Amino acid sequence: MALSASDVPMMYTLLANSLSGDENVRKPAEVALVQSENRPGFCSCLMEVISAKDLVSQADVRLMASVYFKNSINRYWRNRRDSSGISNEEKIHLRQKLLSHLGEENDQIALTLAVIISKIARIDYPKEWTDPFSVLAQQLQSADILSSHRIFMILFRSLKELSTKRLTPDQRNFAEISSHLFDYCWHLWQTDTRTILHGFSVLVQNFGLAASELRCDDLYLTCERWFLCSKIVRQLIVSGFPSDSKVIQEVRPVKDVTPVMLNALQSILPYYASFQEQHPKFWDFLKRACIKLMKIIVAIQHRHPYSFGNKSVLPPVVDFCLKKIMDPEPETLLFDQFLIQCMSMVKTVLECKEYKPSLTGRVIDENGVTLEQMKKRISSEVAGILATLFPSDRVVLLCNVLIKRYFVLTANDLEAWYQSPEAFHHEQDSVLWSEKLRPCAEALYIVLFENHSQLLGPVVVSILQEAMNGCPSSVNEITQALLLKDAAYGAAAYVYYELSNHLSFKDWFNGALSPELTNDHPNMRIIHRKVALILGQWVSEIKGDTRRPVYCALIRLLQDRDLCVRLAASRSLYFHIEDANFSEHDFSDLLPICWDLCFNLMEEVQEFDSKVQVLNTISVLIAHVNAVNPYANKLLQFFQKAWEESSGESLLQIQLLTALKNFVVALGYQSPMCYSMLLPILRSSIDVNSPDEHLEDSMQLWEATISHAPLMAPDLLGCFPCLVEILERSFDHLKVASNIIEGYIILGGNDFLAMYASNIAKLLDMVVGNVNNRGLLSILPVVDILIQCFPVDAPPLISSTLQKLIVICLTGKDDHDPSQAAVKAASAAILARTLVMNTNHLAQLTSEPSFLLHLQRAGFPVEENILLCLVDLWLDKVDNVISIQRKTLGLALSVVLTLRLPQVLDKLDQILSTCTSVILSGSEDLAEEESSSEGISSSQPHVPSKEFRRRQIKFSDPINQVLLESSVRENLRTCAALHGESFNSAIGKMHPAAFAQLKQALKMP
Repeated sequence: MALSASDVPMMYTLLANSLSGDENVRKPAEVALVQSENRPGFCSCLMEVISAKDLVSQADVRLMASVYFKNSINRYWRNRRDSSGISNEEKIHLRQKLLSHLGEENDQIALTLAVIISKIARIDYPKEWTDPFSVLAQQLQSADILSSHRIFMILFRSLKELSTKRLTPDQRNFAEISSHLFDYCWHLWQTDTRTILHGFSVLVQNFGLAASELRCDDLYLTCERWFLCSKIVRQLIVSGFPSDSKVIQEVRPVKDVTPVMLNALQSILPYYASFQEQHPKFWDFLKRACIKLMKIIVAIQHRHPYSFGNKSVLPPVVDFCLKKIMDPEPETLLFDQFLIQCMSMVKTVLECKEYKPSLTGRVIDENGVTLEQMKKRISSEVAGILATLFPSDRVVLLCNVLIKRYFVLTANDLEAWYQSPEAFHHEQDSVLWSEKLRPCAEALYIVLFENHSQLLGPVVVSILQEAMNGCPSSVNEITQALLLKDAAYGAAAYVYYELSNHLSFKDWFNGALSPELTNDHPNMRIIHRKVALILGQWVSEIKGDTRRPVYCALIRLLQDRDLCVRLAASRSLYFHIEDANFSEHDFSDLLPICWDLCFNLMEEVQEFDSKVQVLNTISVLIAHVNAVNPYANKLLQFFQKAWEESSGESLLQIQLLTALKNFVVALGYQSPMCYSMLLPILRSSIDVNSPDEHLEDSMQLWEATISHAPLMAPDLLGCFPCLVEILERSFDHLKVASNIIEGYIILGGNDFLAMYASNIAKLLDMVVGNVNNRGLLSILPVVDILIQCFPVDAPPLISSTLQKLIVICLTGKDDHDPSQAAVKAASAAILARTLVMNTNHLAQLTSEPSFLLHLQRAGFPVEENILLCLVDLWLDKVDNVISIQRKTLGLALSVVLTLRLPQVLDKLDQILSTCTSVILSGSEDLAEEESSSEGISSSQPHVPSKEFRRRQIKFSDPINQVLLESSVRENLRTCAALHGESFNSAIGKMHPAAFAQLKQALKMP
């Protein structure tokens, strides 16, 4: 039943009760509100509560009403099948009511209402709601400061919503909105800027008076409106015009807005220091405003780089930012977020690809100016501007400032390090570069060096040499010289790929880095951490006889008393072990202590990121070091404890599963020694009730376990039903699942088939016919190996699957679909194997009424002889399969000769010609296959058990044991006996050359 105006008091009571601290009052009210949500009139009642003048003081109740209103928009504004939604009449009423309630005094309610309007606009504008922006613009003409602030809040929220719609009509609508709103918003922004600057001037002149005496409320509301207007202007410029990097069309507002915003920024920045004590509210606004203006300028450059590259825009902005970075006022030095934005601006300009010289040429005799030529011309102009902005002396000065001022650790940094070394490690090295000043300075330095490597290479080496000379390795005190050396070491670490042309790592390591590690004073942790970083960054330059001393240095750093240093060493060790030139010979005697140090570090760290980092180092050690077995017991204990302690931490458990997989692979044939720890973990991870994010890594661990198992353990055999449950839920992991099934068939043998025959049949029947060609190509090798291992038992077991393969082979065309052709070829080989190894079953299978009905539904004429149709398929696919499959097809064609079908004689010429071709090319193919598998033996520990057993099965395969020429020779005699004179007539029709080749292949006189 619909709610009406008479229900508003009841709605108010429910909302008030839902805020009660008494659960007996609150719970029934919440239930009643939920039950009322989908009733017509619910949102209208809420709107009446929100806008009621006599309830202005009841802000908490009205706020709760606005929250329920917002949630109802998400759930019921769109008409859905499962809900009647909100009627069109009520929608019209609500839209009008919302736009008439623009003087809301409560900030939270006003914000929620703005969000509600923006969500409705996203759905209804412009089809159902044609005029929201014109109505708001009209109301702005007569609005007071509070109402205009609320209107701009609504505009910003609505524009933000609409700007995220990516369809072309939606973008056209947004461009139209921009054309109507921009001039007014931009004019108001400039007016408010003048008002704010005048107000700030008055505040400074009346410095002794409190803000309340100066009646600053209106000024603060103007500031907040200005802030919203700034964001709207940004939205209109960034989203209201297509990027000029794509259309090469000047965006005029970029030239109009950016210089004015820069001037405003320069005008308000001086007030930053003077407001902190006397006017903290305005000081906070100033801080937000300066950061926001710089962010807007950065966003405009990113969206419209060519328009921004104009000489009236780019030079003053970059010049301003460089001055603030290199020569900031004392108060700006404490303003990290503003400096970060200045650095981001310079970094964005330096790495902007639109400002790089174009490498494209010009087509001879090409008429007109192409898009690429226009880009090239603009890029060339901007490159000239940048050359004047970044002369050599300024680049060198900027490099010096970044290293000597911003890279240097502060007292606050050292205190943070002392309080929490682990947190400091991740904050300094893992944080996004745009969030902290030092990482941002480092990111700018790297880009600067990339652009001017030839100029800055010698400069950085000079700074490094100067810093090392000014602070010998024997210095223990934390002096400015030591901090500068730490900064210089960092600078050298970050640009190793270019600096290696100017600096010999071997000389640097022997002359400075190695001696640094001999000083064990606690203060030397600063330098030790940076040495650890350098050893990881410069890994590609560490060669020959330097590797061994570097490995020893990393082991020494892993023993440092400071946790931050040990974490840095752990990460650098990871880089070295994973490096293609890692020398296990040089590292082998360090392995015992390395394992212990890594295990101890894993126990000591508390942060999630630290655990993952150390675990990755352990994992890569297992994967790249051959001598794992002597440390297997320690690793067993480590994994057992780590898994128990990681309960509830899914991401950490994923890393553990990867490390366990590496451990199983490393153990190889000795992997059963870890089953007591491994199999319970595996069983819990592959359970259908375990977290989905574990499944992929659990499946890969399962595959590794089954592939390297020398024997089928009962507990491992007992895991198989989980695979059926996993595939019943999804085929996402079908490729890995197919490999696991293969492993069970090869390793489990008769015991596996006896226990899980029905599961196998169900699984294959579920997959074949319900997956695409890629999925079929994953599962077909399973069908093949099953029939290969169990030629008598398997075909009857998987009759339904084989029938589906026949349907796949006989229906559908594969002329223009390589994957379909591959599926047909693989299926043809499986059916040929079935005929050779279980002839009676295939004949029986193709004559079943249910199968014939299935074929008829697929559009295949049932009057055709299915076996003869398969003969045509085998003849067609014989050249599209590998050598062993070619032989299988040849043997199947040979078997066909023995069938009591007169139609066989019609195909005798083709059958014998194909068999001849297979026989004559067979010796070459076999030699090729044998050479590709040479050296595979059980004595080689790196060969997985599954692969070795597969090779054994292949060599004992009856298809391999039978000689095709003997089979054809014998079956030809049978065919002659069956068909008599008709056979002689058919054989006589063969081409003499083909008959001669046949005699040669069959070694007949």
